[in-house]
Amino acid sequence: MPKNLKQSWDESKIIDDVAFQEEDAKQFLSLLDHKEQGEGGGTLSSMTSGQVLKGRIVEITKDFVVVDVGLKSEGLVPIEEFSDPAEILLDSDVEVFLDQTEGEDGQIVLSRDKARRLRQWEYICHHCKEGSIVRGKVIRKVKGGLMVDIGMEAFLPGSQIDNKRIKNLDEYIDQSFDFKILKINTDRKNIVVSRRELLEEERISRKAELLESIHEGEVRRGIVKNITDFGVFLDMDGIDGLLHITDMTWKRIKHPSEMVQLGQELEVIILHVDKEKGRVALGMKQKEQNPWEEIEKRFPPGTRVRGKIVNLVPYGAFIEIEPGIEGLIHVSEMSWTRNITDPSEIVNKGDELEAIVLSVQKEEGKISLGIKQTEKNPWEDVDNKYPVGSSVVAEIRNLTNYGAFVELEPGIDGLIHISDLSWIKKVSHPSEVLKKGDKVEAVVLSVDKESKKITLGVKQLTLNPWETIEKTMPVGALVKGIVTKITAFGAFIELENGIEALVHVTELSDQPFGKVEDVIVKGQEITAKVIKLDPEHKKIALSIKEHLIDQNNFNRDDIVVGKKARSTGKKSKEKQQPKDDSEEDQE
Repeated sequence: MPKNLKQSWDESKIIDDVAFQEEDAKQFLSLLDHKEQGEGGGTLSSMTSGQVLKGRIVEITKDFVVVDVGLKSEGLVPIEEFSDPAEILLDSDVEVFLDQTEGEDGQIVLSRDKARRLRQWEYICHHCKEGSIVRGKVIRKVKGGLMVDIGMEAFLPGSQIDNKRIKNLDEYIDQSFDFKILKINTDRKNIVVSRRELLEEERISRKAELLESIHEGEVRRGIVKNITDFGVFLDMDGIDGLLHITDMTWKRIKHPSEMVQLGQELEVIILHVDKEKGRVALGMKQKEQNPWEEIEKRFPPGTRVRGKIVNLVPYGAFIEIEPGIEGLIHVSEMSWTRNITDPSEIVNKGDELEAIVLSVQKEEGKISLGIKQTEKNPWEDVDNKYPVGSSVVAEIRNLTNYGAFVELEPGIDGLIHISDLSWIKKVSHPSEVLKKGDKVEAVVLSVDKESKKITLGVKQLTLNPWETIEKTMPVGALVKGIVTKITAFGAFIELENGIEALVHVTELSDQPFGKVEDVIVKGQEITAKVIKLDPEHKKIALSIKEHLIDQNNFNRDDIVVGKKARSTGKKSKEKQQPKDDSEEDQE
């Protein structure tokens, strides 16, 4: 919006709010040309409406005051237009405004209010200027603000009523205040005033005086005017001071509203004054002795204390051991045996309990406490109770992808890793060989008191067959087994001792074939020859083909041996019988 157009719009709005009548402008013009009339110094023909005349009160009735202005008849002024009863005296002089030279009943119509307003307008024009201070009374609400009687009506915009947020304009009606004239428009005969500017000037003045007189360490009083997450702002007679949440109490609080309310009066200590920025830091806890002064002497590590749980947080519980002194029980210090993830598993807000002081950080205002230390640590002699190599029987409490947890005693668990379940079987999940709730025998493999870990093994109950595999199943030996799995590269065979071996596809047959299933099927019992051993990686390679070749060779050897025997017998017979002449000739 262009500046000239905006200014014109603002002035038009003020005109609507002030609601001056056209005749008031005429009356003011008449006032400038007016010459006072002496007693009986005028006639009705020489007088016009809109003039201010001096008259004399000649009669007082219930509703009107009769005033003689030296014309052919007296005039009537409504009695309510006399704000001061002392003005209503017989034979006293009074200024009135000639409203009408002749009313409906032929009576002259006079106005005390209009005379006073025009005199006030005259006074303002001659003695006041923009910035002058005037006294006025709020008389009514209008659109955008209030109307104020300063001898004439002036407009008080809503933004200029006060220096704080206003909820209800009605509370200002009929109240008198000092106002500062912001604008006098002689053309339009209106005035705009402000109360806020005076309040701001007064506040700035008081603030400057207070900043000069205030000193650190002084005790002052203030009214709570605003509450935030980080603290409270106090109005201290013209200056705002900040009472930070950390300076409100020696105790731990989440929000200032736990201690104070809006409008509450507080007694505080001046902690710091910044005259350049006009800031004042306040403290309330400093009025009391710091309970942390000799905290290390009163609560050395190892001290047994008793207190009440005042707050629960995800990482622990705060316990108040005396007014203003709170300690933290971390979740890791709540139980020797349980892995606590939520403090409510052990304690509740309001519980009273005993704890042991673990450490004190005076400068940080922290005390670390533990409740598990009030009981004996079951892990202290766990290595004596469960020595490495000993055998135990325990209940399976939980199964995971990597093993099984068993409960050796309340609070003491051990882990059987999946790799320690079998020497010979490849276990994908503990549930393949174990069941939750079953009892299982195992061997203690290791004990770590610091980490609270005990590892167990089931396979260690028996000898490792791989350690003697080269003696019990040497290369070249024939073994029997059942086909458990068929793949594209061969077949897996479970041998009589439970060990799994592989027959590669190239070792399945001594005859050409298409698919693996053409020569072998799952569940089939086979005999094969050990062709390779790898105890370190727990692998055995078998060959059905070599076994078949060996078998075939053995059978051929039997056939050859038989032929040789028959041939030898025939020759012997021939040697025994002499040949005749014809046989010799054939030979």
